[in-house]
Amino acid sequence: MPLLPGIIHIYTYGVLIVGIFLGWRFSRSRLIFTLLVLAFTEIILRRLTFDPADELMLDLIIFYILTFLVPLNIMFIAFIRERGILTLRGIGRLGLICIQPFFIYTLIHNRYLGIFDILNTQFIKIAYLDSLSIPQASMLIYLAAAIFMVFNFFFKKDIIEGGFFWTLLCTFLAFLPGKTTPQTSFYLATGGFILIMSILEYSHNVAFRDELTGLPTRRSLNEIFLKLPNRYSLAMVDIDYFKKFNDLYGHDVGDQALRMVASKLMKINGGGKAFRYGGEEFTIVFPGKSVNETQEYVELLRKSVESSPFSIRSSKRPLNKPDNLKKAPRSSKKVPLTVSIGLAERDENHNTPEDVLKAADEALLRAKKTGRNKVRIFGKLHAKVT
Repeated sequence: MPLLPGIIHIYTYGVLIVGIFLGWRFSRSRLIFTLLVLAFTEIILRRLTFDPADELMLDLIIFYILTFLVPLNIMFIAFIRERGILTLRGIGRLGLICIQPFFIYTLIHNRYLGIFDILNTQFIKIAYLDSLSIPQASMLIYLAAAIFMVFNFFFKKDIIEGGFFWTLLCTFLAFLPGKTTPQTSFYLATGGFILIMSILEYSHNVAFRDELTGLPTRRSLNEIFLKLPNRYSLAMVDIDYFKKFNDLYGHDVGDQALRMVASKLMKINGGGKAFRYGGEEFTIVFPGKSVNETQEYVELLRKSVESSPFSIRSSKRPLNKPDNLKKAPRSSKKVPLTVSIGLAERDENHNTPEDVLKAADEALLRAKKTGRNKVRIFGKLHAKVT
């Protein structure tokens, strides 16, 4: 298709421009560094002709150097922390990336052709590996980078780290044909595009998901309110005596308690979706359900929290596991942790999510006043508690 190279060309420059803008706007220096590596690779590859008449095989040497440096760079960028660009470290890292094209030019200009023998070393004699255009030395770098990124992703649980892995894979696919094709530019640009999308998704999660508990935030709750059907129920959940708990055991332990309760809320059944409303309060939305249909599920939630005593680490317990477990002090003590829940549904008197939420909050207040660790339904004097 004659239009394909032009479309890919526009796509490539579009990814570069948008990516650099977003990297600057969101202070993501690693995105900008990666895009520069991909752009330099694209520019250099475009100038390679792989002329069979070239006895020195200069283009092939440049190609081999790129297959070695690109995964090395991506692994390095994935490893470093965000330190900005206009900082001392940022300028140093930027300089390290920008000097590499000049390094390649110096090697070729001075006819240091021994680099070809080094990169073309065969560590394993397998016919399939020999048929690939990427030398084995570069294959090892790609393998090491891939292993590192997989471990980095599972350790940090960060979508951006996952984006670096897929960017690495795209560069591998770009080099695989062993020559410059429109697909080469497409894969390099797609590597940048994937990283851009991971940055956007990460930023969305930061804005709409609570970092402490992992639950969606109040901002997400407001968006859900706009999509609710005519029939729905809302539950307000509050940890009992949480302020006293915080004062007695400290805010760090309080944060652990919030995470524990949030983990129970994430498992709510009946089509419910939990949100962190603020402080020690949570909200559960049940689209398409009445309070009679949802009461059973919130009651199971209350029982689940009650039956899971919260363990508090002893102040004498060492941070690291001791060699002699018999001499180690007891690690923790268990304290009770309960929640009170108020439940309300949309009706003629409460026809907006804000009204229903207010009604659920009133039911929650009644649950607290009648002894806590209870479920109360707005408009009913007694909620059935089993």
